[in-house]
Amino acid sequence: MSRGVRRGFTLVELVVVVGIVGLMVGLTLSAVQRVRAAAARTNCGDRLRQLGLAFHHFHDARGALPAGVAVKEGPGVYQYLNWEARLLPYLDQGPLWRQAEEAFGANPNVFGAPHPIAVPVPAFACPADPHAPGPRAWQGGMYAFTSYLGVSGTRRTRHDGVLFADSKTKLTDVLDGTSYTLLAGERPSTPDGVFGWWYAGGGQRGDGSAESVLSTGEVPSSVWFNGCPGGRARFGPGRLDEQCDGLHFWSLHPGGAHFLFCDGSVRYFPYAAADLLPALATRAGGEPGELP
Repeated sequence: MSRGVRRGFTLVELVVVVGIVGLMVGLTLSAVQRVRAAAARTNCGDRLRQLGLAFHHFHDARGALPAGVAVKEGPGVYQYLNWEARLLPYLDQGPLWRQAEEAFGANPNVFGAPHPIAVPVPAFACPADPHAPGPRAWQGGMYAFTSYLGVSGTRRTRHDGVLFADSKTKLTDVLDGTSYTLLAGERPSTPDGVFGWWYAGGGQRGDGSAESVLSTGEVPSSVWFNGCPGGRARFGPGRLDEQCDGLHFWSLHPGGAHFLFCDGSVRYFPYAAADLLPALATRAGGEPGELP
């Protein structure tokens, strides 16, 4: 009785099979990465929408939007507290807001204990941003971060936008139309951990610039941006390891970033829309409405 011949793979066939398997694995991983990136982008936009709702609830309750950052001293001012912290009661973060109020009662220095400056708040962090929410260490302290900054206008000192130092903007002040005026946008924190704290911060000049708010034409005005180009920064791609990218809006998404409008809507702008952003950054500039 004859016995069957058992045939194995040749070297060429084995190489082909390994190549096909490798290709399939590569395609699968690429597809998974694209799905994850798309999900992160969607979630990032959704979190901005939640902030938009919180802004409107704050406005309904207080008659104006929160200050981009509080600078002037005075009773109940909560100096250097950022706009995001003031939205806490409208983001189902009432206990954290009460903790902040109690902290100011115990210590008016917003950067000292027992302020919750190191407590991460997912609502302020884009899922695509590995720097947020933190916390991360800086000069012996721990700080939590945000992926979103308020739009202060076209220049740091003009205050022609909606959120800036000691601002009390009402929606009726937005004469360009709430559907054509930016309220907030994406920008990861700087690599040194100095700019981008969600709770509080002085910014470049004690006005919150590059910290809680950002203009569409920011210039380096702090020693922390020494060595950066002296011209006005523009909306464009950035890198997590580049300090100078803290001077303009950008995101970890491919090709653009999300922006929140004063009517609560969110749009994804490609970097090609950089020339359009200054017109959308003003609350009463009189520019014609145009969206990409």
